[in-house]
Amino acid sequence: MKTKAVRLYGVDDIRLEEFELPEIKDDEILVKIITDSICMSTYKTVKQGKNHKRVPNDVAENPIILGHEFSGDIVKVGKKWQDQFKPGQRFAQQPALNYKGSLASPGYSYKYFGGDCTYCIIPQEVMELGCLMVYEGDSYYSASLGEPMSCVIGGYHANYHTNKVNYNHEMGVKENGYLLILGGTGPMGLGAIDYAGAIEKKPKKVVVTDISNDRLNRAKQILSEESMKERGVELVYFNPNDYEDDEKALMDLTDGHGYDDVFIYAPVQALAEQGNRLLAFDGCMNIFAGPTDKNFSAMINLYDAHYTSTHIMGTTGGNNDDLLEALDLSSKGLVNPSLMVTHIGGLDSVADTTLHLPEIPGGKKLIYTQIEMPLTAIDDFEELGKDNELFKLLADSCKEHKGLWNSQAEQILLNYNN
Repeated sequence: MKTKAVRLYGVDDIRLEEFELPEIKDDEILVKIITDSICMSTYKTVKQGKNHKRVPNDVAENPIILGHEFSGDIVKVGKKWQDQFKPGQRFAQQPALNYKGSLASPGYSYKYFGGDCTYCIIPQEVMELGCLMVYEGDSYYSASLGEPMSCVIGGYHANYHTNKVNYNHEMGVKENGYLLILGGTGPMGLGAIDYAGAIEKKPKKVVVTDISNDRLNRAKQILSEESMKERGVELVYFNPNDYEDDEKALMDLTDGHGYDDVFIYAPVQALAEQGNRLLAFDGCMNIFAGPTDKNFSAMINLYDAHYTSTHIMGTTGGNNDDLLEALDLSSKGLVNPSLMVTHIGGLDSVADTTLHLPEIPGGKKLIYTQIEMPLTAIDDFEELGKDNELFKLLADSCKEHKGLWNSQAEQILLNYNN
């Protein structure tokens, strides 16, 4: 059958094309993609082309389908998996495969497997690893956003703390500790704030920094300090530009203790170095944001690493358990993936959006691959709705949900185009 897909050929060379998919093998599954959210990792991939570790060297001759945060419906199941999966089931998937040491992942490595398309073929290793999951939630976009949320969750789980008694590592952020998220009001940072209020072993204080008042104000509207207090976490939003000595002000927020956990949510050398200086005894700093520069580095205080047991690590992606946790928390209303989304578009908007992603303000750009629609900010729905029935319906729905994308809006969009 034919599919339309946005494919990578090389650096800054991505194309929306229609082509024929091969017949699936007995160990493969054909799926219809409904949603894919565009990740900054995809932008970095486009900027690196075949130099990216996950992209094949022959991508110019055998282009790959972009997109790895996707969901949709199962269409056809090969014989090997027919006892486990059925046509018509909705699915979520974990793209961090790690199959037999390979770095291959959807959105980076496969000719026929990725999210920015109408149909694709899921290869056998995905099912073998348990990375294809039946999803019974009420929206496709929640399943798509389960992937970025799983990355956030993976970062929380991977942080660790030690002791001098038995040297065991206690996994996770420190309970009742101080947590700092530097550069943290982007979509992933908002997910990290939301998750802090959902976990059982909560930090007592979460400090989130950003130099953009627009991003800080939006964060305060959708994740207010008051709402987080009701969930058992003291939340502080912090703009370093408001302080003559921002580092001292950050330290004062801990009464001089320092931060038990630090997440770097923007790949900026100055942030990494500042986060390192603000670590408490046995503090753990997670370089969460992936840099594009392979030589990205920063000055780290090794004296503190030796004498005060500070430690530095990084995480990328999540695992199956992280994704299952993300989907479960979302279905129970304990986290809200909608707060990540600021723009909606169709498959025809993917190439231009991806190429210019850093220049487009706001959070996640959510794509509905079965429709054509220019990338549109949710904040613009009301104005566009004055002359367009669809945007009026979408604007009314989002108003009912505190200005956020929601399952009702998704149904309106999908039904309107059928």
